[in-house]
Amino acid sequence: MASAQQAAQQASRQYAEELVAEDAVLTDARARAAELGCTPVGPGGGAALRLLAAAIDARNVVEVGTGTGVSGTWLLRGMHPEGVLTTIDVEPEHQRAAREAFAAEGIPANRARLISGRALDVLPRLTDGHYDLVLVDADKQDLEAYLAEALRLLRPGGVFCMDNALWHDRVADPAQRDAATVAIREFGKAVRDDERLVPALLPVGDGLLCAVKRR
Repeated sequence: MASAQQAAQQASRQYAEELVAEDAVLTDARARAAELGCTPVGPGGGAALRLLAAAIDARNVVEVGTGTGVSGTWLLRGMHPEGVLTTIDVEPEHQRAAREAFAAEGIPANRARLISGRALDVLPRLTDGHYDLVLVDADKQDLEAYLAEALRLLRPGGVFCMDNALWHDRVADPAQRDAATVAIREFGKAVRDDERLVPALLPVGDGLLCAVKRR
Protein backbone atom coordinates (compact mmCIF):
# COMPACT_ATOMS: atom_id res chain seq x y z
CA MET A 1 0.00 0.00 0.00
CA ALA A 2 2.78 2.41 0.93
CA SER A 3 4.64 1.85 -2.33
CA ALA A 4 1.44 2.43 -4.34
CA GLN A 5 0.84 5.67 -2.46
CA GLN A 6 4.43 6.78 -3.03
CA ALA A 7 4.09 6.01 -6.74
CA ALA A 8 0.88 8.07 -6.91
CA GLN A 9 2.53 10.97 -5.09
CA GLN A 10 5.48 10.83 -7.48
CA ALA A 11 3.13 10.79 -10.47
CA SER A 12 1.28 13.82 -9.11
CA ARG A 13 4.55 15.66 -8.55
CA GLN A 14 5.67 14.87 -12.10
CA TYR A 15 2.30 15.97 -13.47
CA ALA A 16 2.58 19.31 -11.65
CA GLU A 17 6.19 19.72 -12.81
CA GLU A 18 5.22 19.26 -16.44
CA LEU A 19 1.86 21.07 -16.47
CA VAL A 20 3.40 24.15 -18.09
CA ALA A 21 5.42 22.73 -20.97
CA GLU A 22 8.73 24.20 -22.10
CA ASP A 23 9.17 25.32 -25.69
CA ALA A 24 12.22 25.12 -27.95
CA VAL A 25 13.84 28.27 -26.50
CA LEU A 26 13.87 26.70 -23.04
CA THR A 27 14.73 23.16 -24.08
CA ASP A 28 17.65 24.46 -26.16
CA ALA A 29 18.89 26.51 -23.19
CA ARG A 30 18.51 23.44 -20.97
CA ALA A 31 20.56 21.39 -23.45
CA ARG A 32 23.32 24.01 -23.38
CA ALA A 33 23.27 23.80 -19.58
CA ALA A 34 23.86 20.06 -19.76
CA GLU A 35 26.82 20.64 -22.11
CA LEU A 36 28.34 23.21 -19.76
CA GLY A 37 27.70 21.19 -16.61
CA CYS A 38 25.30 23.55 -14.85
CA THR A 39 21.88 22.59 -13.50
CA PRO A 40 19.07 25.07 -14.24
CA VAL A 41 15.78 25.48 -12.43
CA GLY A 42 13.27 22.77 -13.37
CA PRO A 43 10.17 23.44 -15.48
CA GLY A 44 7.92 23.63 -12.42
CA GLY A 45 10.25 26.04 -10.68
CA GLY A 46 10.52 28.12 -13.83
CA ALA A 47 6.74 28.31 -14.15
CA ALA A 48 6.53 29.38 -10.49
CA LEU A 49 9.09 32.14 -11.08
CA ARG A 50 7.15 33.38 -14.09
CA LEU A 51 3.96 33.39 -12.00
CA LEU A 52 5.59 35.34 -9.16
CA ALA A 53 7.10 37.88 -11.54
CA ALA A 54 3.71 38.35 -13.21
CA ALA A 55 1.83 38.55 -9.90
CA ILE A 56 3.92 41.50 -8.71
CA ASP A 57 4.28 43.00 -12.22
CA ALA A 58 8.05 42.94 -11.70
CA ARG A 59 9.98 45.70 -13.43
CA ASN A 60 13.38 45.16 -11.83
CA VAL A 61 14.71 41.69 -11.02
CA VAL A 62 18.11 40.46 -9.83
CA GLU A 63 19.28 36.93 -10.54
CA VAL A 64 22.35 35.45 -8.85
CA GLY A 65 23.51 32.64 -11.13
CA THR A 66 22.71 33.25 -14.80
CA GLY A 67 23.41 29.70 -15.94
CA THR A 68 22.40 29.37 -19.58
CA GLY A 69 19.34 31.60 -19.30
CA VAL A 70 16.64 29.08 -18.37
CA SER A 71 15.45 30.83 -15.21
CA GLY A 72 16.10 34.24 -16.74
CA THR A 73 13.84 33.43 -19.68
CA TRP A 74 11.07 32.25 -17.36
CA LEU A 75 11.39 35.44 -15.31
CA LEU A 76 11.40 37.73 -18.33
CA ARG A 77 8.24 36.05 -19.60
CA GLY A 78 6.45 36.99 -16.39
CA MET A 79 7.90 40.47 -15.90
CA HIS A 80 6.42 43.76 -17.06
CA PRO A 81 7.03 44.19 -20.82
CA GLU A 82 9.56 46.94 -20.08
CA GLY A 83 11.08 45.20 -17.06
CA VAL A 84 14.84 44.71 -16.76
CA LEU A 85 16.58 41.56 -15.55
CA THR A 86 20.01 42.05 -13.96
CA THR A 87 21.71 38.66 -13.94
CA ILE A 88 25.11 37.89 -12.41
CA ASP A 89 27.42 34.94 -13.04
CA VAL A 90 31.09 34.30 -12.50
CA GLU A 91 31.33 32.17 -15.67
CA PRO A 92 31.45 34.22 -18.92
CA GLU A 93 30.75 31.05 -20.94
CA HIS A 94 27.45 30.62 -19.13
CA GLN A 95 26.45 34.17 -19.93
CA ARG A 96 27.30 33.73 -23.60
CA ALA A 97 24.89 30.80 -23.63
CA ALA A 98 22.27 32.87 -21.81
CA ARG A 99 22.57 35.59 -24.45
CA GLU A 100 21.72 32.94 -27.05
CA ALA A 101 18.58 32.06 -25.13
CA PHE A 102 17.51 35.67 -24.71
CA ALA A 103 18.14 36.38 -28.39
CA ALA A 104 16.08 33.33 -29.37
CA GLU A 105 13.31 34.60 -27.10
CA GLY A 106 13.44 38.00 -28.84
CA ILE A 107 14.36 39.88 -25.66
CA PRO A 108 15.72 43.36 -26.47
CA ALA A 109 19.29 43.85 -25.29
CA ASN A 110 18.25 46.64 -22.91
CA ARG A 111 15.99 44.28 -20.95
CA ALA A 112 18.74 41.83 -19.92
CA ARG A 113 21.74 43.27 -18.12
CA LEU A 114 24.34 40.51 -17.83
CA ILE A 115 27.16 41.18 -15.37
CA SER A 116 30.16 38.88 -15.18
CA GLY A 117 31.70 38.64 -11.73
CA ARG A 118 31.39 37.37 -8.20
CA ALA A 119 27.89 38.16 -6.94
CA LEU A 120 29.01 39.45 -3.55
CA ASP A 121 31.23 41.97 -5.36
CA VAL A 122 28.43 43.06 -7.70
CA LEU A 123 25.37 43.14 -5.42
CA PRO A 124 26.65 45.93 -3.13
CA ARG A 125 26.82 48.21 -6.17
CA LEU A 126 23.08 47.84 -6.88
CA THR A 127 20.49 50.34 -5.63
CA ASP A 128 18.77 49.91 -2.27
CA GLY A 129 15.04 49.14 -2.37
CA HIS A 130 14.92 49.22 -6.17
CA TYR A 131 14.09 45.60 -6.98
CA ASP A 132 10.86 43.62 -7.07
CA LEU A 133 12.35 40.11 -7.00
CA VAL A 134 15.73 38.56 -6.20
CA LEU A 135 16.48 34.98 -7.25
CA VAL A 136 19.49 33.09 -5.88
CA ASP A 137 20.51 30.02 -7.86
CA ALA A 138 24.22 29.80 -7.10
CA ASP A 139 26.72 28.31 -4.67
CA LYS A 140 25.11 27.72 -1.32
CA GLN A 141 27.98 28.62 1.02
CA ASP A 142 27.10 32.34 0.88
CA LEU A 143 23.35 32.10 1.46
CA GLU A 144 23.24 34.35 4.51
CA ALA A 145 25.20 37.05 2.67
CA TYR A 146 22.89 36.75 -0.35
CA LEU A 147 19.83 37.13 1.87
CA ALA A 148 21.29 40.21 3.55
CA GLU A 149 21.89 41.79 0.15
CA ALA A 150 18.44 40.77 -1.08
CA LEU A 151 16.73 42.39 1.90
CA ARG A 152 18.60 45.59 1.15
CA LEU A 153 17.79 45.49 -2.55
CA LEU A 154 14.11 44.52 -2.35
CA ARG A 155 11.34 47.03 -2.05
CA PRO A 156 8.68 46.36 0.61
CA GLY A 157 6.45 43.64 -0.86
CA GLY A 158 9.30 42.32 -3.01
CA VAL A 159 10.02 38.61 -3.28
CA PHE A 160 13.14 36.60 -2.44
CA CYS A 161 13.57 33.16 -4.07
CA MET A 162 16.19 30.44 -3.75
CA ASP A 163 16.34 27.33 -5.91
CA ASN A 164 17.52 23.89 -4.70
CA ALA A 165 15.89 24.38 -1.30
CA LEU A 166 15.20 20.63 -1.05
CA TRP A 167 18.73 19.82 -2.26
CA HIS A 168 18.08 16.57 -4.15
CA ASP A 169 15.58 15.43 -1.48
CA ARG A 170 18.27 15.47 1.21
CA VAL A 171 17.08 18.43 3.27
CA ALA A 172 13.96 16.66 4.55
CA ASP A 173 15.98 13.67 5.75
CA PRO A 174 17.53 14.47 9.17
CA ALA A 175 20.03 11.65 8.68
CA GLN A 176 21.68 13.66 5.88
CA ARG A 177 24.37 15.74 7.61
CA ASP A 178 26.79 16.75 4.85
CA ALA A 179 27.83 20.41 4.89
CA ALA A 180 25.73 21.58 1.94
CA THR A 181 22.56 19.87 3.15
CA VAL A 182 22.95 21.20 6.68
CA ALA A 183 23.61 24.73 5.37
CA ILE A 184 20.49 24.73 3.20
CA ARG A 185 18.36 23.19 5.96
CA GLU A 186 19.50 25.81 8.46
CA PHE A 187 19.04 28.61 5.94
CA GLY A 188 15.45 27.52 5.34
CA LYS A 189 14.79 27.69 9.06
CA ALA A 190 16.42 31.13 9.26
CA VAL A 191 14.15 32.44 6.47
CA ARG A 192 11.14 30.84 8.18
CA ASP A 193 11.96 32.55 11.49
CA ASP A 194 12.88 35.98 10.09
CA GLU A 195 10.15 38.40 11.14
CA ARG A 196 10.92 40.60 8.14
CA LEU A 197 9.74 37.86 5.76
CA VAL A 198 6.60 35.91 4.89
CA PRO A 199 7.98 32.56 3.63
CA ALA A 200 6.85 29.40 1.83
CA LEU A 201 8.74 26.41 0.46
CA LEU A 202 7.29 25.34 -2.88
CA PRO A 203 7.94 21.64 -3.64
CA VAL A 204 8.57 22.20 -7.35
CA GLY A 205 11.71 20.90 -9.03
CA ASP A 206 14.44 20.75 -6.42
CA GLY A 207 12.49 23.04 -4.10
CA LEU A 208 11.88 26.79 -4.47
CA LEU A 209 12.11 28.73 -1.21
CA CYS A 210 10.20 32.00 -1.50
CA ALA A 211 9.59 34.87 0.91
CA VAL A 212 7.91 38.25 0.67
CA LYS A 213 9.61 41.20 2.35
CA ARG A 214 7.09 42.68 4.75
CA ARG A 215 5.86 46.19 4.05
